[in-house]
Amino acid sequence: MVIVAGHIVVAPGDRESYLADCAHIVEQARRAPGCLDFAITADLVDDGRIDIFERWETQAAVEAFRDGGPSEEQSAAIRSASVTEYEVTRARPLS
Repeated sequence: MVIVAGHIVVAPGDRESYLADCAHIVEQARRAPGCLDFAITADLVDDGRIDIFERWETQAAVEAFRDGGPSEEQSAAIRSASVTEYEVTRARPLS
């Protein structure tokens, strides 16, 4: 399993439009083969932060979905980013 997690920071006034532009990406990802979960969401306490969480069956599934990352317009809006890809070898359900 592969998990992609982290956050990006945009200007607080740009966050809502950035998220609206991402809705189709979330829909596409959730329909993609091998996608177990995919979310791009507003942070609850920082009005410029956008949280990223993805869970994929395999690295091949992640790579098949990726299409060069954010658009040029989205990239221009990002002030900073901290997103990491993790290869998970074992999981323990908590519920």
